[in-house]
Amino acid sequence: MAGRTFAIGDIHGELDHLRALLGRMPTLTPEDTVVFLGDYIDRGPASEEVVRVVRRLHQDCGAKVVCLRGNHEDAWLRVIDRGFPEFVLPPQNGCLPTYCSYKNLPIRDREALPQESEAAELFSGRFFPDDVIAWMRGLPHFYEDEHAIYVHAGLLEGPDGSFLHPSEAEPKIAMLWVRTERFFREYRGKRVVVGHTATELLPQELSSWTPEDPSDLWAGPSVVAVDTGCGSGGFLSAVELPSLTVYESR
Repeated sequence: MAGRTFAIGDIHGELDHLRALLGRMPTLTPEDTVVFLGDYIDRGPASEEVVRVVRRLHQDCGAKVVCLRGNHEDAWLRVIDRGFPEFVLPPQNGCLPTYCSYKNLPIRDREALPQESEAAELFSGRFFPDDVIAWMRGLPHFYEDEHAIYVHAGLLEGPDGSFLHPSEAEPKIAMLWVRTERFFREYRGKRVVVGHTATELLPQELSSWTPEDPSDLWAGPSVVAVDTGCGSGGFLSAVELPSLTVYESR
């Protein structure tokens, strides 16, 4: 069926999971669209390779490819522009593995801290090549087609408590960071597909997709969430629209 959209969740530097997922998806055509929901980097061992594969995918598969901005790309741009040490330092954010990936250094223990000789470059973000920085700056905050609205984290609430269309939201970067349970429980409208929040943290009683497996993709009445923990011991998921067919790397 032509005109399909495949929304892929947070990859977080896990090249093997990305390759496995792409290998399990059907053959793509020029009528298809692949939407990456952001967070290509950090935590996993291969951020540089993941970004390289994602950036050239449209050449390899022939489909339209849309790469959205995630909060991790947004955070690194803040690091580069004005500093953001509270993001870079905590090991759980996985910034050191990204540095090691781009510097071609061995990946270290997840709790490792940077060496003194690495700190300046890591905390400035200037180890990223200029073309990668430019690519991150150009990543859009949302995408919309006839099937759904796609955004990294979720929709913002307006003054009256209703949820705003991404074109009306300000500041738009908030849509990359927001994590409110009310959005998943109460939003009703055109389907929204998001990553960012691990599906195991969402209200399982509202999910129509394997609610007995909290680690799996989450499909509520109007929201589909596809962050299934890739980069944190989980796996990578994608959902095909409009059929709601699910693909996994595990």
